[in-house]
Amino acid sequence: MIPRFVWLIVIMVTGQSMTPSAGMAESTRTSLFPKLHAGQTFTYLIQYRSKKNVKTESRVFTPLGPQNDQTDSQWLLHVEILDVHPQGTKAQGTRAAIHARSQFQSVDSTLPLNSNDKSTDKQRPPSAESKPVEFTILPNGRADAVKGLDLLFPEQRQVWQQWLRQFAIAAVFPREGVKLGESWRSTEIEEAPSPIAKLQWEKSESYVRDEPCFPVQISDAGVATPKNSQHETCAVVLTHAVLKQKSSPKDTTPVDYKLHALHTSGTASGTNETISYIDLQSGLVVRVTEDAKQFMDVVIAKTDESNKIHYNVNAASHTELLLVAPAAPSKP
Repeated sequence: MIPRFVWLIVIMVTGQSMTPSAGMAESTRTSLFPKLHAGQTFTYLIQYRSKKNVKTESRVFTPLGPQNDQTDSQWLLHVEILDVHPQGTKAQGTRAAIHARSQFQSVDSTLPLNSNDKSTDKQRPPSAESKPVEFTILPNGRADAVKGLDLLFPEQRQVWQQWLRQFAIAAVFPREGVKLGESWRSTEIEEAPSPIAKLQWEKSESYVRDEPCFPVQISDAGVATPKNSQHETCAVVLTHAVLKQKSSPKDTTPVDYKLHALHTSGTASGTNETISYIDLQSGLVVRVTEDAKQFMDVVIAKTDESNKIHYNVNAASHTELLLVAPAAPSKP
Protein backbone atom coordinates (compact mmCIF):
# COMPACT_ATOMS: atom_id res chain seq x y z
CA MET A 1 0.00 0.00 0.00
CA ILE A 2 2.79 2.41 0.75
CA PRO A 3 5.31 3.16 -1.98
CA ARG A 4 9.01 3.83 -1.49
CA PHE A 5 10.00 7.15 0.05
CA VAL A 6 10.41 9.60 -2.81
CA TRP A 7 14.15 9.37 -3.45
CA LEU A 8 14.97 5.85 -2.29
CA ILE A 9 15.12 2.58 -4.19
CA VAL A 10 14.84 0.23 -1.23
CA ILE A 11 11.36 -0.40 0.16
CA MET A 12 10.79 -2.37 3.35
CA VAL A 13 7.55 -3.86 4.66
CA THR A 14 7.56 -2.68 8.26
CA GLY A 15 5.94 -3.65 11.52
CA GLN A 16 2.53 -2.36 12.48
CA SER A 17 0.00 -2.10 15.29
CA MET A 18 -3.67 -2.62 14.72
CA THR A 19 -6.74 -1.14 16.39
CA PRO A 20 -9.87 -2.84 15.00
CA SER A 21 -13.34 -1.51 15.67
CA ALA A 22 -14.96 -2.94 18.78
CA GLY A 23 -18.15 -4.96 19.04
CA MET A 24 -17.69 -7.12 15.95
CA ALA A 25 -19.00 -10.69 15.99
CA GLU A 26 -15.96 -12.96 15.83
CA SER A 27 -17.89 -15.73 14.07
CA THR A 28 -18.37 -13.55 10.98
CA ARG A 29 -14.77 -12.46 10.63
CA THR A 30 -12.85 -13.43 7.52
CA SER A 31 -9.12 -13.83 7.14
CA LEU A 32 -7.92 -12.25 3.90
CA PHE A 33 -4.34 -13.50 4.28
CA PRO A 34 -3.30 -15.57 1.20
CA LYS A 35 -4.14 -19.29 1.47
CA LEU A 36 -1.54 -20.94 -0.73
CA HIS A 37 0.10 -24.33 -1.26
CA ALA A 38 3.41 -25.57 -2.59
CA GLY A 39 3.49 -25.91 -6.38
CA GLN A 40 0.91 -23.20 -6.97
CA THR A 41 1.71 -20.71 -9.73
CA PHE A 42 0.09 -17.45 -10.82
CA THR A 43 0.92 -14.32 -12.79
CA TYR A 44 0.35 -10.59 -12.23
CA LEU A 45 0.32 -7.74 -14.71
CA ILE A 46 1.85 -4.69 -13.02
CA GLN A 47 1.45 -1.24 -14.52
CA TYR A 48 3.46 1.52 -12.88
CA ARG A 49 3.79 5.24 -13.59
CA SER A 50 5.75 7.74 -11.52
CA LYS A 51 7.13 11.24 -11.82
CA LYS A 52 9.65 12.90 -9.53
CA ASN A 53 10.76 16.54 -9.65
CA VAL A 54 13.85 17.53 -7.69
CA LYS A 55 15.26 20.99 -7.01
CA THR A 56 18.76 21.12 -5.57
CA GLU A 57 20.67 24.03 -4.05
CA SER A 58 24.33 23.37 -3.29
CA ARG A 59 27.83 24.71 -3.75
CA VAL A 60 29.14 21.21 -4.48
CA PHE A 61 28.37 18.54 -7.09
CA THR A 62 26.23 15.74 -5.61
CA PRO A 63 25.88 12.85 -8.10
CA LEU A 64 24.43 10.48 -5.47
CA GLY A 65 21.50 12.69 -4.48
CA PRO A 66 17.90 12.37 -5.75
CA GLN A 67 17.42 13.14 -9.44
CA ASN A 68 14.48 14.02 -11.68
CA ASP A 69 12.87 10.83 -12.88
CA GLN A 70 9.86 9.63 -14.87
CA THR A 71 8.75 6.01 -15.28
CA ASP A 72 5.97 4.42 -17.33
CA SER A 73 6.26 0.65 -17.46
CA GLN A 74 4.37 -2.62 -17.33
CA TRP A 75 5.60 -6.10 -16.55
CA LEU A 76 4.33 -9.62 -16.08
CA LEU A 77 5.48 -11.19 -12.82
CA HIS A 78 5.32 -14.99 -12.64
CA VAL A 79 5.18 -16.38 -9.09
CA GLU A 80 5.75 -19.98 -7.97
CA ILE A 81 5.00 -21.07 -4.39
CA LEU A 82 7.83 -23.30 -3.17
CA ASP A 83 6.68 -23.99 0.38
CA VAL A 84 4.13 -22.84 2.97
CA HIS A 85 4.58 -23.07 6.75
CA PRO A 86 1.40 -22.27 8.76
CA GLN A 87 2.07 -20.36 11.97
CA GLY A 88 -0.16 -19.51 14.90
CA THR A 89 -3.31 -21.12 16.26
CA LYS A 90 -6.83 -20.73 14.91
CA ALA A 91 -7.69 -18.52 17.90
CA GLN A 92 -4.70 -16.29 17.12
CA GLY A 93 -5.53 -16.15 13.43
CA THR A 94 -3.57 -18.72 11.46
CA ARG A 95 -1.16 -17.31 8.90
CA ALA A 96 1.79 -18.78 7.07
CA ALA A 97 5.36 -18.08 6.10
CA ILE A 98 5.34 -18.24 2.28
CA HIS A 99 8.51 -19.29 0.46
CA ALA A 100 8.29 -18.35 -3.22
CA ARG A 101 10.17 -17.58 -6.42
CA SER A 102 9.28 -14.82 -8.90
CA GLN A 103 10.46 -13.80 -12.35
CA PHE A 104 9.67 -10.81 -14.52
CA GLN A 105 8.74 -11.13 -18.17
CA SER A 106 8.30 -8.32 -20.67
CA VAL A 107 4.68 -7.96 -21.78
CA ASP A 108 5.90 -7.45 -25.35
CA SER A 109 7.63 -10.83 -25.34
CA THR A 110 4.31 -12.63 -24.81
CA LEU A 111 2.57 -11.03 -27.81
CA PRO A 112 2.49 -12.71 -31.21
CA LEU A 113 4.57 -11.15 -33.94
CA ASN A 114 2.62 -9.51 -36.77
CA SER A 115 2.58 -12.14 -39.51
CA ASN A 116 2.00 -9.42 -42.12
CA ASP A 117 5.23 -7.67 -41.15
CA LYS A 118 7.96 -9.10 -43.40
CA SER A 119 10.73 -7.05 -41.82
CA THR A 120 13.70 -9.23 -40.88
CA ASP A 121 14.42 -6.86 -38.03
CA LYS A 122 11.23 -7.84 -36.21
CA GLN A 123 12.29 -9.99 -33.25
CA ARG A 124 11.85 -10.45 -29.50
CA PRO A 125 13.65 -8.24 -27.01
CA PRO A 126 16.98 -9.87 -26.13
CA SER A 127 16.22 -9.87 -22.36
CA ALA A 128 12.54 -10.78 -22.19
CA GLU A 129 12.92 -12.49 -18.79
CA SER A 130 14.68 -11.30 -15.66
CA LYS A 131 16.76 -13.27 -13.21
CA PRO A 132 14.56 -15.09 -10.65
CA VAL A 133 14.07 -13.68 -7.15
CA GLU A 134 13.61 -16.11 -4.27
CA PHE A 135 12.10 -14.87 -1.02
CA THR A 136 9.95 -15.60 2.03
CA ILE A 137 6.94 -13.55 3.10
CA LEU A 138 6.59 -13.72 6.88
CA PRO A 139 3.14 -13.67 8.56
CA ASN A 140 3.62 -9.98 9.44
CA GLY A 141 4.18 -9.09 5.76
CA ARG A 142 7.95 -8.62 5.97
CA ALA A 143 10.13 -10.03 3.21
CA ASP A 144 12.89 -12.28 4.48
CA ALA A 145 15.82 -14.14 2.90
CA VAL A 146 15.46 -12.28 -0.40
CA LYS A 147 17.90 -13.62 -3.02
CA GLY A 148 18.42 -12.18 -6.49
CA LEU A 149 16.72 -8.81 -6.08
CA ASP A 150 20.03 -7.01 -6.54
CA LEU A 151 20.39 -8.62 -9.98
CA LEU A 152 17.30 -6.88 -11.34
CA PHE A 153 17.28 -3.53 -13.11
CA PRO A 154 16.41 -0.59 -10.78
CA GLU A 155 12.98 -0.24 -12.39
CA GLN A 156 12.27 -3.95 -11.87
CA ARG A 157 13.35 -3.76 -8.22
CA GLN A 158 10.98 -0.87 -7.69
CA VAL A 159 8.06 -2.68 -9.34
CA TRP A 160 8.83 -5.89 -7.43
CA GLN A 161 8.66 -4.04 -4.13
CA GLN A 162 5.35 -2.49 -5.18
CA TRP A 163 3.98 -5.95 -5.95
CA LEU A 164 5.21 -7.43 -2.67
CA ARG A 165 3.50 -4.84 -0.51
CA GLN A 166 0.23 -5.17 -2.39
CA PHE A 167 0.30 -8.97 -2.43
CA ALA A 168 0.92 -9.09 1.34
CA ILE A 169 -1.45 -6.23 2.18
CA ALA A 170 -3.65 -8.42 4.43
CA ALA A 171 -0.67 -8.90 6.75
CA VAL A 172 -1.41 -5.44 8.18
CA PHE A 173 -5.11 -6.24 8.74
CA PRO A 174 -6.32 -7.43 12.19
CA ARG A 175 -4.89 -10.92 12.71
CA GLU A 176 -8.22 -12.31 13.91
CA GLY A 177 -9.81 -11.39 10.58
CA VAL A 178 -12.11 -8.62 9.41
CA LYS A 179 -15.85 -8.20 9.09
CA LEU A 180 -17.88 -6.64 6.28
CA GLY A 181 -18.51 -3.00 7.16
CA GLU A 182 -15.67 -2.84 9.67
CA SER A 183 -13.13 -0.02 9.81
CA TRP A 184 -9.84 -0.02 11.67
CA ARG A 185 -6.72 2.07 12.06
CA SER A 186 -3.05 1.17 12.06
CA THR A 187 0.34 2.81 12.34
CA GLU A 188 3.38 1.75 10.34
CA ILE A 189 6.86 3.06 11.06
CA GLU A 190 8.78 4.13 7.95
CA GLU A 191 12.01 2.16 8.33
CA ALA A 192 13.54 2.84 4.92
CA PRO A 193 16.65 5.06 5.14
CA SER A 194 15.77 8.75 5.00
CA PRO A 195 17.38 12.07 5.97
CA ILE A 196 14.28 12.80 8.04
CA ALA A 197 13.92 10.74 11.21
CA LYS A 198 10.77 9.52 12.94
CA LEU A 199 8.40 9.18 10.01
CA GLN A 200 5.31 7.02 10.28
CA TRP A 201 2.24 6.21 8.24
CA GLU A 202 -1.16 6.60 9.89
CA LYS A 203 -3.70 4.50 8.04
CA SER A 204 -7.47 4.14 8.12
CA GLU A 205 -8.87 1.05 6.40
CA SER A 206 -12.40 -0.11 5.67
CA TYR A 207 -13.86 -3.39 4.41
CA VAL A 208 -16.62 -1.68 2.45
CA ARG A 209 -18.33 -4.39 0.38
CA ASP A 210 -18.16 -7.70 -1.49
CA GLU A 211 -18.45 -7.67 -5.26
CA PRO A 212 -17.68 -9.84 -8.30
CA CYS A 213 -14.10 -9.69 -9.49
CA PHE A 214 -12.30 -11.17 -12.46
CA PRO A 215 -8.73 -11.99 -13.40
CA VAL A 216 -7.67 -10.44 -16.69
CA GLN A 217 -6.67 -11.87 -20.02
CA ILE A 218 -4.17 -10.14 -22.29
CA SER A 219 -5.17 -9.71 -25.92
CA ASP A 220 -2.86 -10.03 -28.92
CA ALA A 221 -2.61 -6.24 -28.86
CA GLY A 222 -1.42 -6.28 -25.24
CA VAL A 223 -4.71 -4.97 -23.78
CA ALA A 224 -5.86 -6.42 -20.44
CA THR A 225 -9.60 -7.16 -20.19
CA PRO A 226 -11.60 -9.04 -17.52
CA LYS A 227 -12.08 -12.74 -18.22
CA ASN A 228 -15.76 -12.98 -17.33
CA SER A 229 -15.79 -16.78 -17.45
CA GLN A 230 -13.71 -16.88 -14.24
CA HIS A 231 -15.94 -15.06 -11.78
CA GLU A 232 -14.84 -14.73 -8.14
CA THR A 233 -16.15 -12.79 -5.16
CA CYS A 234 -13.79 -10.26 -3.64
CA ALA A 235 -13.65 -8.22 -0.48
CA VAL A 236 -13.15 -4.56 -1.39
CA VAL A 237 -10.88 -2.76 1.07
CA LEU A 238 -10.23 0.99 0.96
CA THR A 239 -7.07 2.37 2.57
CA HIS A 240 -6.18 6.00 3.22
CA ALA A 241 -2.65 6.62 4.52
CA VAL A 242 -0.99 9.85 5.65
CA LEU A 243 2.74 10.25 6.24
CA LYS A 244 3.37 11.98 9.57
CA GLN A 245 6.62 13.47 10.81
CA LYS A 246 7.30 13.04 14.53
CA SER A 247 10.67 14.80 14.56
CA SER A 248 11.13 18.56 14.93
CA PRO A 249 11.64 20.30 11.56
CA LYS A 250 14.66 22.05 13.11
CA ASP A 251 16.44 18.74 13.79
CA THR A 252 15.44 15.66 11.82
CA THR A 253 18.86 13.97 11.99
CA PRO A 254 18.79 10.15 11.92
CA VAL A 255 21.39 8.24 13.96
CA ASP A 256 23.40 7.10 10.94
CA TYR A 257 23.70 10.71 9.74
CA LYS A 258 25.00 11.80 13.15
CA LEU A 259 27.69 9.13 12.92
CA HIS A 260 28.93 10.86 9.77
CA ALA A 261 28.93 14.32 11.40
CA LEU A 262 25.87 15.43 9.46
CA HIS A 263 22.82 17.45 10.55
CA THR A 264 19.45 17.42 8.77
CA SER A 265 16.39 19.63 9.02
CA GLY A 266 13.15 19.95 7.07
CA THR A 267 9.77 18.35 6.49
CA ALA A 268 8.23 15.37 4.76
CA SER A 269 4.59 14.54 4.02
CA GLY A 270 2.54 12.26 1.81
CA THR A 271 -0.83 10.68 1.10
CA ASN A 272 -1.80 7.35 -0.35
CA GLU A 273 -5.16 6.06 -1.59
CA THR A 274 -5.53 2.34 -2.27
CA ILE A 275 -8.42 0.14 -3.43
CA SER A 276 -7.79 -3.59 -2.97
CA TYR A 277 -9.88 -6.48 -4.33
CA ILE A 278 -9.07 -9.69 -2.42
CA ASP A 279 -10.52 -13.11 -3.28
CA LEU A 280 -12.59 -14.25 -0.29
CA GLN A 281 -11.73 -17.91 -0.86
CA SER A 282 -8.03 -17.88 -1.70
CA GLY A 283 -6.90 -14.57 -0.22
CA LEU A 284 -5.19 -13.76 -3.51
CA VAL A 285 -5.15 -10.10 -4.46
CA VAL A 286 -7.09 -9.92 -7.75
CA ARG A 287 -6.70 -6.20 -8.33
CA VAL A 288 -5.13 -3.20 -6.61
CA THR A 289 -5.18 0.45 -7.65
CA GLU A 290 -2.93 2.86 -5.78
CA ASP A 291 -2.34 6.62 -6.11
CA ALA A 292 0.38 8.23 -4.03
CA LYS A 293 1.83 11.70 -3.57
CA GLN A 294 4.88 12.56 -1.50
CA PHE A 295 6.84 15.71 -0.67
CA MET A 296 10.18 16.30 1.01
CA ASP A 297 12.03 19.56 1.75
CA VAL A 298 15.29 18.87 3.56
CA VAL A 299 18.68 20.45 4.22
CA ILE A 300 21.65 18.15 4.80
CA ALA A 301 24.65 19.94 6.32
CA LYS A 302 27.95 19.26 8.00
CA THR A 303 27.65 19.79 11.72
CA ASP A 304 30.23 22.58 11.51
CA GLU A 305 28.08 24.28 8.79
CA SER A 306 31.02 24.12 6.36
CA ASN A 307 28.81 22.68 3.64
CA LYS A 308 25.12 22.07 3.05
CA ILE A 309 22.72 20.79 0.38
CA HIS A 310 19.03 21.70 0.06
CA TYR A 311 16.66 19.23 -1.63
CA ASN A 312 13.05 19.91 -2.59
CA VAL A 313 11.34 16.78 -3.93
CA ASN A 314 7.81 16.30 -5.27
CA ALA A 315 6.76 12.82 -6.39
CA ALA A 316 3.57 11.13 -7.56
CA SER A 317 2.86 7.59 -8.68
CA HIS A 318 0.05 5.38 -9.95
CA THR A 319 0.17 1.59 -9.65
CA GLU A 320 -2.26 -1.03 -10.92
CA LEU A 321 -1.80 -4.71 -10.13
CA LEU A 322 -3.96 -7.28 -11.96
CA LEU A 323 -4.14 -11.06 -11.54
CA VAL A 324 -3.83 -12.75 -14.94
CA ALA A 325 -6.12 -15.68 -15.75
CA PRO A 326 -4.30 -18.95 -16.55
CA ALA A 327 -3.87 -19.53 -20.26
CA ALA A 328 -6.23 -22.06 -21.81
CA PRO A 329 -4.49 -25.37 -22.62
CA SER A 330 -3.51 -25.65 -26.27
CA LYS A 331 -5.61 -27.99 -28.38
CA PRO A 332 -3.84 -31.06 -29.81
